[in-house]
Amino acid sequence: MRVGAPAAEPDSAEPQRAEPQAAEPQRAEPRAAEPHTGGAGKRIVVLVGGIGGARFLLGVRAVARQGGHEVTAVVNVGDDVTLHGLRICPDLDSVMYTLGGGADPERGWGRANETWTVMEELAAYGAEPTWFGLGDRDVATHLVRTRMLGAGYPLSAVTEALCARWQPGVRLLPATDDRVETHVVVDRDGGGEEALHFQEWWVRYRGERPARRFVFVGAESAAPAPGVLEALAAADVVLLAPSNPVVSIAPILAVAAIRDALASGRAPVVGVSPIIGGAPVRGMADKCLAAIGVECSAAGVGGLYGARGRGGVLDGWLVDPVDGSTAVEGVTVRAVPLWMTDEQATAAMVRAALDVAGV
Repeated sequence: MRVGAPAAEPDSAEPQRAEPQAAEPQRAEPRAAEPHTGGAGKRIVVLVGGIGGARFLLGVRAVARQGGHEVTAVVNVGDDVTLHGLRICPDLDSVMYTLGGGADPERGWGRANETWTVMEELAAYGAEPTWFGLGDRDVATHLVRTRMLGAGYPLSAVTEALCARWQPGVRLLPATDDRVETHVVVDRDGGGEEALHFQEWWVRYRGERPARRFVFVGAESAAPAPGVLEALAAADVVLLAPSNPVVSIAPILAVAAIRDALASGRAPVVGVSPIIGGAPVRGMADKCLAAIGVECSAAGVGGLYGARGRGGVLDGWLVDPVDGSTAVEGVTVRAVPLWMTDEQATAAMVRAALDVAGV
């Protein structure tokens, strides 16, 4: 099964607070899809999700600052969920907090210097779900987002407004303003099957209930968020971050217009393997890949993405030296160190990807 096929498969110090804005922000207008001309700077688009993807963007931003490049991150929304009346966007927030200097460096997700009074009070009331942790600082983000969505602003405009405080240094776009959620089909106790939201499967059950398949609910009718297609059309290179290929990148590619733009666009597409030596760098990509019958290896994920012109999306594929013998039909494979030990090491990965793309 190719990643993004039609649905049948469902992360420092606290920054200074910005002054309150006097008025609600204006809706973002799509940027024109003009070819890049003049100057050394290039337009880089990154498809990204999860904590690993957020950390990869730190390296992309470092390279961009050195080279005068412009970066647009198209972020997975399949993890998004509504709990306690709040709309929560884990991947958008992980990227925003990480690039904005506010992410918890130990947990890798959520806010630094977090407190948990709200969660403790909810538990004291017995308010379900009790398995999802909401930090007090994090709740403020969800309150602002939920209020703006309720007032009619699309997710892309809300994200822009939130980023005005955090100043991530790259443009963040949700893959779609439409509601797309990753659901996981598992066996039901006593027989049959049931679908769980991805957050319940991963946070509550820690991925221990074997997944039968993943379904990207709403993807079949979703449209790209304003600016996404324009960014892809104007890009000099597109990078696939070393995010979970099944639940971080696939929900983005499940939006048909995004996948089509990637497959037919002029910009070379280079992916970075999230698998090193047969194991995921972090997370549960191994469990997700097993559910869709794909080998947990650099070759397996490269083959899952596939080559452009052959039903896939890749022109180049970066693997770690331990996987140096990897071959993906129709794709240029290069072995470089892929451990994101620090920003400098991550930036070296990004430069290697741009080199493979000829940028």
